[in-house]
Amino acid sequence: MKRIYQLIFLLLIGSPAIAQIRNQPTQATPSLKVNGLNLDYFSPKEYIIGGTTLSGTQYLDKEVIITLSKLSKGERIILPGEATANAIKNLWAQGLFDDIQLYVTKINLDTVYFDIQVVERPRLSSFEFIGISKSQKTDISEKLADKAGKTIINDNLYNTTRSIINKYLFEKGYFYTTIDFESKKDPNQENSVILQVKINKGKRVKVHEITFTGNSAFKSGKLRKYLKKTKQQAFYKVFGSGKFNKEKYEEDKIKLVAKMQEKGYRDAAILKDSIYKYNDKSVGIKIDLYEGPKYYFGDISWVGNAKYTTEYLKKVFGIEKGELFSEEKLEKKLRGSANGDDVSSVYLNDGYLTFNIDPVQTKIHSDTVDLEMRIYEGPQFTNNKITVKGNTITNDKVVLREIRMKPGEKFSKEYLVRSVREIGALGNFDESKTNPIPKPNADGTVDIEFNVEEKPSDQIELSGGFGGGRVIGTLGLTFNNFSLKNIFNGEAYKPLPKGDGQKLSLRGQTNGKYYQSYSFSFSEPWLGGKKPVSFGLSAFTSLQSNGIDVDNSQYQKIRLNGVSISLGRKLKWPDNWFSLVHTVNLNQYILNNYPGYLFSTGTSYNLNLTQEIARDSRNHNIFPTGGAYIRFTIQATPPYSLLNNVNYATASDKQRYKFTEYHKWKFEAQWFQNVVGKLVFKAQAQFGFLGSYNQAVGQSAFERFKLGGDGMQGFDFLQGSELIAMRGYSNNSVIPVGANVTTAQSSGSPIFNKYVMELRYPVISSQQATAFMTVFAEGGNTWNKFSDFNPFNVRRSVGVGAKIFLPIFGLLGIDYGYGFDKIPGIPDANKGQFHFSIAQQLGGFN
Repeated sequence: MKRIYQLIFLLLIGSPAIAQIRNQPTQATPSLKVNGLNLDYFSPKEYIIGGTTLSGTQYLDKEVIITLSKLSKGERIILPGEATANAIKNLWAQGLFDDIQLYVTKINLDTVYFDIQVVERPRLSSFEFIGISKSQKTDISEKLADKAGKTIINDNLYNTTRSIINKYLFEKGYFYTTIDFESKKDPNQENSVILQVKINKGKRVKVHEITFTGNSAFKSGKLRKYLKKTKQQAFYKVFGSGKFNKEKYEEDKIKLVAKMQEKGYRDAAILKDSIYKYNDKSVGIKIDLYEGPKYYFGDISWVGNAKYTTEYLKKVFGIEKGELFSEEKLEKKLRGSANGDDVSSVYLNDGYLTFNIDPVQTKIHSDTVDLEMRIYEGPQFTNNKITVKGNTITNDKVVLREIRMKPGEKFSKEYLVRSVREIGALGNFDESKTNPIPKPNADGTVDIEFNVEEKPSDQIELSGGFGGGRVIGTLGLTFNNFSLKNIFNGEAYKPLPKGDGQKLSLRGQTNGKYYQSYSFSFSEPWLGGKKPVSFGLSAFTSLQSNGIDVDNSQYQKIRLNGVSISLGRKLKWPDNWFSLVHTVNLNQYILNNYPGYLFSTGTSYNLNLTQEIARDSRNHNIFPTGGAYIRFTIQATPPYSLLNNVNYATASDKQRYKFTEYHKWKFEAQWFQNVVGKLVFKAQAQFGFLGSYNQAVGQSAFERFKLGGDGMQGFDFLQGSELIAMRGYSNNSVIPVGANVTTAQSSGSPIFNKYVMELRYPVISSQQATAFMTVFAEGGNTWNKFSDFNPFNVRRSVGVGAKIFLPIFGLLGIDYGYGFDKIPGIPDANKGQFHFSIAQQLGGFN
């Protein structure tokens, strides 16, 4: 009976080895293959391992596997015993095999020999994601990049993959994701499989409710407003609340605490927060707050300042004892002001490059915080070497001449920032990546390296439109970094010579024999290369007709030819934001039976001089968030009627209009202000007046203003009129009260004004594109006589729109405006109007 018990015991727990087990190795029953050799299970015996072989491996290191089994040569082992069972368990634990078998191949006296036969598990060659977007596939693939190509297919891989995907989608607002796996053999790799990951994201959840605890000074509604990107659902939100995004929620929590601290609660903190399931479509958020007491600024002392007096620094600092304590306001007044009116800027603009100020809270008593401003002024630095790096196309001189800092001058943060703006204004570089790096030297000088990155700056306009009752085709090419000096250098054509910052523009527009317009312009911003004197040359020719044969008496046409030359320069007074431009224009108008003007047949010449003074302090060319743009223009012809002896009271149209005479005054102002976050407010006002020298001659037949519509130049440019956009009304429809509709629309008006208020919000901001949404309100009107002019009597409109700037096309836009005021004689002028624009100017008189 004792023998039977021993046999049962050995069979249950002492049976060494390995069975062939698939899929569930942890539940394997180890067994030993003896190959015909006899082992006495009732009399275990000690053996010395004479050697162990491994078969079935293709990719694994055999010696490592044998070492893991602990059946190494020279080791002593009891057979039958637990050692063989443990060997197999050790190998299963690695998760590398689908099958493991252990054989005793030979016993020689007290020496035993083993052979381990294994079937390796397949390796992962790649993932195949099903059920998610292309961008999500890219993001998840990057997170799992270290798995493909070397990882064994096992439970650990499944769990890791599932965890990474769930975490990624959770942060995107997908709370209820399910994931399944299937594998298929990779035909291109041996012993490898493609793992199909089938993902059911479900729907992104919304935030049903946000609740707060621990708040008494702040109402819950106010706290919810501080969570800018995490909004709870509400019945009055027409489009519902935004989808929950974990990443944005984490950002909002930081901003929430910052807002509370800004109100004086410097100890404010989030003790804990939780996100819980509300239903299958939404979640709830609970935030437990600690407000703490409300603090105020106490005594503020200054130490370490020798360059400037304490009284002066206090005036710049601007925070008085008793004001609400705010870390944000403190930092802004010390070194973070966007306007450069902080304490640090005072020093940095005077050469103190290594200046530092440390606000130390010396005492906190009751609700008051005392501060000591510890200043390190450091030495005063002067500029040494100024270099530019990264300009692969644009020549160094083009960039360096825009830099406002010169060697030998004191270092200035203001001029450093201004230099970055001027480099961006060239339009050849990605403004977000222009990075100036000051490198102080031991001798009190500083080298400054401006790192830039080229971006596409040339533009193409290729479009088809509808105008004058016919389809019009347009092709325009603008090269913004042209090089005239390399025009005969064949190697420089890529496709045209570039690098000198000049601008060449070619444009053609036609619908066949009815309408043709061709123009050319060239500008050099630094004539001679040494001073900021700009030179411009342009020419154009345009023709519009009714297409009837020339010999026919019903033939109607108008042709406009013109050439202009301009010189401009940047001014240093009243400040260095000003510029002055002088332009001489010569235009020729040829009319033949063409109606709508003060004369229908004849030739008129327009020789005029234009003086334009402008101040442009906008901080960005495409999407300004601050600064202003002001422009005043006077354009005048010689007063022919006051110099000759012609009696214009009895003169013919040929005499009266042969030499066009007028004086033209225009004013425009744009102002930009950041409101909150990325929201920007724009205000604009415009005025134009066309006057005459002699009442007997009357006003000019050309150079009038046409108000309304998208402001895009078309046939009206050909006809010598200036178009002013006004959304919410059809093109050229805002005419003077009581005016003849046909005449007023075709010839324009001598007086106009216009006002714009606009809110802008950016949705894309990158090197490839800048896009923003707008909400606007406009008002404007036109008059025939100055005695009728009333700047407050305007036609009104409101609307919404979107604009996108693409380097190759310029500024493109679509707006929908609604005009409130009817235009007598033009029933369709107001109400809902869509307006499209292409290659629109970034600044200007529209």
